[in-house]
Amino acid sequence: MTETMRAADLVARRLFEAGCRHAFGMPGGEVLTIVDALERAGIAFHLIKHENAGGFMGEGVHHVDGAPVVLVATVGPGLMNAVNVVANAEQDRVPMVVLTGCVDADEALTYTHQVLDHRAVLAPITKATFTLTAGEADTIADKAVAIATERRAGPVLIDVPIAVADAPSVAKGRRRADAAPVAPSGAGLEQAREWLAHARRPVVVAGLDLLHDGASDRLCEFAERFQAPVITTYKAKGVLPEDHPLALGGAGLSPLADTHLLPFLAEADLILLVGYDPIEMRPGWREAWDPATKRVIDIQAVPNRHYMHQAGLSFTCHTGEALAALMDVEPQATWPGGEIGRVKSALAAAFPQDDTWGPAGVIAEARAALPASTRASVDSGAHRILLSQMWDCPEPKTLVQSSGLCTMGCAVPMAMGMSIADPSRPSVAFVGDGGFLMVAGELTTAAEMGLRTIVIVFVDASLALIELKQRQRQLKNAAVDYPGRHDFAAMGRAMGGAGVTVRNRTDLRKAIDAALNADTFTVIAAEIERGGYDGRI
Repeated sequence: MTETMRAADLVARRLFEAGCRHAFGMPGGEVLTIVDALERAGIAFHLIKHENAGGFMGEGVHHVDGAPVVLVATVGPGLMNAVNVVANAEQDRVPMVVLTGCVDADEALTYTHQVLDHRAVLAPITKATFTLTAGEADTIADKAVAIATERRAGPVLIDVPIAVADAPSVAKGRRRADAAPVAPSGAGLEQAREWLAHARRPVVVAGLDLLHDGASDRLCEFAERFQAPVITTYKAKGVLPEDHPLALGGAGLSPLADTHLLPFLAEADLILLVGYDPIEMRPGWREAWDPATKRVIDIQAVPNRHYMHQAGLSFTCHTGEALAALMDVEPQATWPGGEIGRVKSALAAAFPQDDTWGPAGVIAEARAALPASTRASVDSGAHRILLSQMWDCPEPKTLVQSSGLCTMGCAVPMAMGMSIADPSRPSVAFVGDGGFLMVAGELTTAAEMGLRTIVIVFVDASLALIELKQRQRQLKNAAVDYPGRHDFAAMGRAMGGAGVTVRNRTDLRKAIDAALNADTFTVIAAEIERGGYDGRI
């Protein structure tokens, strides 16, 4: 028996099937049916102040519940506001379904107000784009979800003409089956086993694909069996608990960390790239080894099209299945000279926790004051580089950030999204003063939703990372400083939350303790001196 519904209802139902329970956006008349359909399907629609921030709130939810982001944008300017977050989803491998309203095709022939080609705008930064039709609404919805959630995830657009959203549509019931995990096999696998059997200095470089494959436990088992130290990309931090003796923390952005990690990698006689996506890495990691002289095994979600590195063996397969296939190799004594302990000690000394104040003091005190279960987000800037080295993650996705696109303005809404999805665990956003000012209006959203998100602002009245690069190039100071220090704590209070300014670790600890017990969000403005990142990142 066929089932007839509005086309928009079929899209909403498929999103609900995919686990989506939250959608974010700013309605216009063109998307009212979409909003109604989402709500009827059991997906709460959250009104935000800007579409870009709404997408990042959705990403915060995704990092907790694993479901695709649902972002709704109305015709024209609504879509254009979302371009940044859609590009971020593409580069940071975030599954996202973007629903936009558009003028009906016949009307667009003679009506031009706010009319532009949404699909053409987003085509370069999405995995696929569709225009919804009444006849195949169910099929288009399934294709969008399936493509968005592939192992190398990303954003997909469904452009919804106004008349089509309300048009009757029949559910076709087409659903793409999930692909079975693929394991390596054949001569390549035997060669990999032989290399592993003879390795005395193996190193794992782990990336985001491991999280999509749910292979964190398998990685831990593998690392312990072969006593192979693990370096991660920033998005994979915590895939091996960072207090583990084999965990060497995140890499790829801090030149200071690289002075310890890259020489250590050069000592390895076998490098295993497990779910490693080099889009997170900086130039120092381009061709960081010579595959002609270094044994490198690449275990990846998609074939190598980036050419950031090459490998002697390459498997496009499930990361957990690949590690399982290597597990029956007999382990040997590895790293007999205590090199792992030495590099861990060197990294700890490079990023000490005992600064009296300054950016490192803020990070160290916050990590000590906040529960281990805290979910954190961090914005782009010098503070992100430092925090990503100092902030230990006991599990995956407890520090989220934009590390592919590296966009500013993401941390506050992402932390809000994590608060929405799981209010039982603290969520904290670390943000520079510049990034905070980009999204300050969303604090009213936090107040309206009763969120208890903590926002820690590094206040030095400067775009610190750019100012540092400017000085390093001996250029004149220009366009990197704010004329005066704004009262960020007062902004928090004005937006409906709590706000406090701190200038030492004691006051920061008190502010965090109060924020953990508050019934609203809290902005903590940590005033630091300029130049605090010099020599530290």
